[in-house]
Amino acid sequence: MGGILDYGIEDAEDGPACDRNAAGFLAAIDVAAALPPGSASVCIKITALCPVALLEKASDLLRWQQKHPATKLPWKVHGFPVLCVSSPLYLTAAEPPALEAEEERELEMAHGRLLAIGERCAEYDIPLLVDAEYATVQPAIDYFTFAGALAFNGGGRPIVHGTVQAYLRDARDRLEAMARAAQGERVCLALKLVRGAYLAREARLAASLGVPSPVHRSIQDTHDCYNGCAAFLLDRVRRGAAAVTLATHNVESGQLAAARALELGIGGGGDRGLQFAQLMGMADGLSLGLRNAGFQVSKYLPYGPVEQIIPYLIRRAEENRGLLSSSSFDRQLLRKELVRRFKAAMLGRE
Repeated sequence: MGGILDYGIEDAEDGPACDRNAAGFLAAIDVAAALPPGSASVCIKITALCPVALLEKASDLLRWQQKHPATKLPWKVHGFPVLCVSSPLYLTAAEPPALEAEEERELEMAHGRLLAIGERCAEYDIPLLVDAEYATVQPAIDYFTFAGALAFNGGGRPIVHGTVQAYLRDARDRLEAMARAAQGERVCLALKLVRGAYLAREARLAASLGVPSPVHRSIQDTHDCYNGCAAFLLDRVRRGAAAVTLATHNVESGQLAAARALELGIGGGGDRGLQFAQLMGMADGLSLGLRNAGFQVSKYLPYGPVEQIIPYLIRRAEENRGLLSSSSFDRQLLRKELVRRFKAAMLGRE
């Protein structure tokens, strides 16, 4: 199986911290380049490359422009859609102030950091996966991500991958808008599909504002959205118009996607259009099953300075506590294998 190198740094507060984080991401790319070709990808967070407060202001302005298309944003370098009519535009209730000159300069510097990282990935042919985060900053994250995609995904080459969170109610609408825009721009639509890990945070924010949560009302709605988005993307992979990483720990979703991929004749051998991904140490039964079936599978490998990565890992554990409590499938497989090995050892001694 492959590895997704995740230098687990996020939520930078100023420019110097962003520069240090960018250097860490570039080092991760160099590590990936030293590994066998096709065996590693690199994951980054835009909140590590641009101050969070600035991402929040830019996201407010993007939401306001979605509601009022005549709004001019002089710092925008592309019009790739990052929002739609079903997005949580109510998070920006009043017209936000324009960015100041210094803030526009900081935004441009963050754009430059991302382009430097994308250029290094393109040089070594390393996929770059950009994580999605929480709603208050996600529009700006998508804006940056698609700036990278427009720069490096031409000619059907999937370098910069955005992320779609299927637990959001606007996920399918935004996905279809992205697909149309990518076709119009003649770039490869490269995406990572996840369920999403900020459910509690989104619920708290919505409750504090007295507005509906942007998250689906039930887990089944999230499952249905994930499976529908996966099928939508697989059809585009078959046509050579997209590349997708299906990041899921859900056995049913993995089975459905694998079956559909086999029907479409994609995913086997060296096909870069489709890979599955799971966190290291989780859903190993699913990972191995998919790999044994001939699909590309990668494990997500978070790492970094202890004082920064431990809080990051604790947050991931909190955000995934529902998943951690439902990992009985892996436990059953482990128990079965332990019993098998014990019996084999005892019979061998006799």
